[in-house]
This record gives sequence, structure tokens and C-alpha cells, in this order.
Amino acid sequence: MSSLRHWLWLATRGSAPGMYAMRLLEHFGTPESVYHADKEAYNRVEGLPSRVRKALLDKSLDQADHILHQCEELGVRVLTIQDADYPQRLSQLSAPPCVLYVKGTLPQVDQEAAITLVGARQASPYGVMTARRLGLDLARQGALVVSGTARGIDTAALEGALSGGGKVLAVLGCGIDVVYPWGREDLYSDVAAAGALLSEYPPGTPPLGSHFPVRNRLLAGLSLGTVVVEGTESSGSLITARWALESDRDVFAVPGNIDVPLSRGPNGLIRRGEAKLIQDAWDILEEYEFLYPAKLHPRAPLPPQAEQARLNVPVSAPKTAEPKREEVQPQPEKLVLDLRKDPEACTDDEAALLRALQGEVTRTADDLVEETGIPARRVMSALTMLQVRQLVKQHPGRGYEALVLLKEETTDRRGTPGLKP
Repeated sequence: MSSLRHWLWLATRGSAPGMYAMRLLEHFGTPESVYHADKEAYNRVEGLPSRVRKALLDKSLDQADHILHQCEELGVRVLTIQDADYPQRLSQLSAPPCVLYVKGTLPQVDQEAAITLVGARQASPYGVMTARRLGLDLARQGALVVSGTARGIDTAALEGALSGGGKVLAVLGCGIDVVYPWGREDLYSDVAAAGALLSEYPPGTPPLGSHFPVRNRLLAGLSLGTVVVEGTESSGSLITARWALESDRDVFAVPGNIDVPLSRGPNGLIRRGEAKLIQDAWDILEEYEFLYPAKLHPRAPLPPQAEQARLNVPVSAPKTAEPKREEVQPQPEKLVLDLRKDPEACTDDEAALLRALQGEVTRTADDLVEETGIPARRVMSALTMLQVRQLVKQHPGRGYEALVLLKEETTDRRGTPGLKP
């Protein structure tokens, strides 16, 4: 068994924990071996950004000790990828987190018909009611409901599942002790009592906008299928759906009004044949009934009055109104990324995508797969990291745009060095 201190040290190397940890473990074998390696050994690991190599040279274990102390005080369990309770579904991801923080009782995810529900924060009343009804019926029919805790669809799905008396799992884009959105301590408590709160970020980590694209791979990876209730064509919900597709998971979508922007995401998935159109919870669970015959059972709808009472009165409600304030969304700055000065500033895949995005252009993920020849899974992983580093921005309905001017050394046909662009 490896030292938990070394696992935590490894998981905190860089701004996106877990995205490179498994690459290091595959190369060195154990967290201790990673810790005791030197600069020359790190340089032999392919595809490792220079910022991660620099972080690995910091051998202090003070942060790991502080995290352990915080977890002990908060009653938070630390789970590593070598532990028996670590969900095997997550280990199948291309970049699984090497450490998870758990508050509550983590369900045996691999033995559950886990279904993720995602959608817009600024959801319509139709979307909120649909998410709440799906959460309620999924729970009543034996599923484990997985979602985030953001306002809108996420919260409605969890509230519906709690109303149905089912197990729930909330995956956070912040520390497990950081309530997001503000004022939902009661929802956190209810989720922890009926299941668990889960995060790959250590306690105290704020809910930065860059954390959520990274978090979305966990939402997709934990479940058999992901349901998109509402969302624009470039929303986080569609990122989660893309992670699900690339991880060989099923995708489902709730159809919506063709004139409503929030319906374009799910409608587009259905139109492209990437998602199954659903109208109720059993449209989802019938796909898995043969896998979980003892758990999943179609049930008659609740009487209208009983259903209305559950759907209209959330299990959890904010105790105080949330003050109007801007969410933490760092704005990217235009800058020059000079690969002549720092050839390891990005991976080969990241550089190829930035190269394809140079100029006043936008490209969809599918465009980038076709143009670069890089497999879709690697394109999505690289795009996620570029968004985390604020080198790429995703525009609603128009794909991705580079926020940096890429400079790199090239050679002309005569072999004479030149500059690009």
C-alpha cells in the first residue's frame, strides 16, 4: 500500500489534478517512485507539460499533510485508485482521478444502475420540472441518480431523486466543504445522508469555472448513461455527453421546442443519432433491466396529487436568498504562446489543435478530429486541458476559438529556419 501522503502530493501536481497522474503512475509504478524521481526522469515521460514537470520538482509534503488534517476534521474520506471501493467505471476513463474525496456513504457504483442527469443552470420551468420528475421516477424504479449541485437542472434532479427516496451521488467542481451554489448547505446535507458528495479537488478549493469541464468527465464516467435535459450546443451538458460517448457510455436526451435555444443541445444529439429520445424514466432504465433484474422495476406513476406534492415542494430549499454576485469566471487574456522559447508549453495534441485554430476561425470538435487526424477521445481531452489553461474558448453554437497566438519555428522547402505564423 502506498503512502496516502504521496498519493495526495501526486494528485496536487498542477491545476487539473488527475489529468496527468495516471501517465506518471504508468511510467514510474507508484506515487513514491514518482515522488523520488528527479528532473531527468520526469523529462523522459512523454506528453508531460513543462508546468507539471516544474510542480513535480516541489518535494514538500506540507500541502498533503494539511489536506489530511482538513479531511480528518471534516469527516471526509480519501479514496485512491488502488482502493477496493474506488469505482472501476472511473478507472476506465482515459484520465481517471488518482484521488477522490468522499463525504457520506459512497454507493457501490459498479453494482448500481447509475444514471447522470445534466442540463442548463439557467433552466426553463419545463426543464426544471422535467429533471425533477425524471429524478423522482429514476429513484422510485431503482436507479442511482448522479448529478452536480449547480442551480437549475442539477439541483432539480437531485431534489427529485431525494423525493423518491433513492440513492444519490453529487459530483463537485470544488472542495467538498465548499457549498456551491451558495446557501445550499441543506442540499449538501441531504445528499450526504442519502448517498455521497464526491470531488477530486481537495477541501477548500473554490468553484472556478475551469474546474467544471474537468469535473464533467467524472459525471459521464460514473454512470451507465447520461441524460441531457436542456442545454445549448456548446454548454457543459454537451461536454458531459461528449465524454460519455468517448467513454462508450449511453446518451439520452429530452426533446424540446425547436425554437428554444436550450433545446438545441439535446435536439442536436437526437438528430445526429448520438442520443436516444426519452419521454420518461423507464425509456432509460429499460436499456439496463436485463443487467439489474433485481434492482430495476417499472412502477405505476404516482397519483397526480401525490406526484404534484413531491415535484412542487423540493426536499431542500435555500434558507436564505442568495445575494446577486458574479460567479468566479476568470476572463482569458490574449497572449502569445511561443514554442521556440518553451517547446514543452503544451503537448503535441494541444499544439496541433491550437495550430488548427489559428486566425479568426472557430472549429467544432468534429472539425478538429477531421482536420488533425487525432482520435476523438484525445481531441476532447486536449480541448478540456486547453480550456482549463484558458488557451481556448468555446462559443455557443460556433465551436472552439484559440485565445493565443501560436509562434513556433518552422523550416521552408529549402530547410531554412523560419517563424510561424
